[in-house]
Amino acid sequence: MSGSIFGNHFRITTWGESHGPAIGVVIDGCPAGLALSTEDIQPFLDRRKPGQSKYTTKRNESEQIQILSGIFEGKTTGTPISLIVYNQDQRSKDYKNLAATYRPGHADYTFDAKYGFRDYRGGGRSSGRETIGRVAAGAIASKILHTLGITIQAYTKAIGPYSIAPSDYHFDEINRNPLYMPNAQTAKKAEEFLSDCMEQQDSAGGVIECRIEHLPVGIGEPVFSKLDATLAKAIMSIGAVKAVEIGDGFSASSALGSQNNDAFCLDKNGHISKSTNHSGGILGGMSDGDTVILRAAFKPTPSIAKVQNTVTKQGEATTLSITGRHDPVIVPRAVVVVESMAALTVLDLMFSNMHSNLDGILNFYKK
Repeated sequence: MSGSIFGNHFRITTWGESHGPAIGVVIDGCPAGLALSTEDIQPFLDRRKPGQSKYTTKRNESEQIQILSGIFEGKTTGTPISLIVYNQDQRSKDYKNLAATYRPGHADYTFDAKYGFRDYRGGGRSSGRETIGRVAAGAIASKILHTLGITIQAYTKAIGPYSIAPSDYHFDEINRNPLYMPNAQTAKKAEEFLSDCMEQQDSAGGVIECRIEHLPVGIGEPVFSKLDATLAKAIMSIGAVKAVEIGDGFSASSALGSQNNDAFCLDKNGHISKSTNHSGGILGGMSDGDTVILRAAFKPTPSIAKVQNTVTKQGEATTLSITGRHDPVIVPRAVVVVESMAALTVLDLMFSNMHSNLDGILNFYKK
């Protein structure tokens, strides 16, 4: 299987399965000299681990990170960093009845069709637990970006029919509710909606919004490695994401040019700025100095107890009710995953940008 590597200069390789002994990531290209410990990484994993509320799976995993390589005397050495999290609470018996039955909305059928074999215990590599490696690596990327003054914040914009308008955002509310929503009233309504979904043995989807602040102008390449294109690929690689939009996104298609264009102006310091941000902080595939705003649409959790029609591997029609421990909504635990993938994307493109013109190379090597 190929396709487990992301990035060019700050490159990660995730490995492991949901019901295997462990899951982890190898990071290649992290600069030497970065002060790094498990305390920098664990808070990110704590945000995505199960059991945080009644709206997440009850699988009991501490998700304690261990650093296997790449650190000496508290700092990165420039060599590959290997991180591991041991699985502790697998219940593979919950999946035995799925060995020959395809779950609707999952990768069971496509895995069998492609490889002729699949790990039916929790989905194997298709499980959401694969994102542990992404989040661990994203914590390191975020720390490097933070030293440069660049911040990334993701949050739940919508769950089911309950969405928050930007004028109603209260960012200090994000960590005060289990859904990571920037509005307490909407979060309460969404919680009631999810409780009803659970009673109906059903699930829900939602939207995560991510804001990247203080990104320098010119990050991203103007053709195939555009900042927006690379972000879209990164976010779309997260399981359950079905759409990504930047700035005004789909609504830009119904606007007029005079409405969608962002007029240039000078800020109070005399720097070139924009009077609006319909572009979402990206022009021509490169950052324009404004806040980068992206949104990811997540489908409802496909593992539901409600009876569904399906077929077996032998082509026989049957019905299926999925048991086990599953999230009624993926969105809250995926907030930090979106944040991490955005951090990995931005950092990798920033490393690429260091040799984008001759002056930058000369300034680096001239002593």
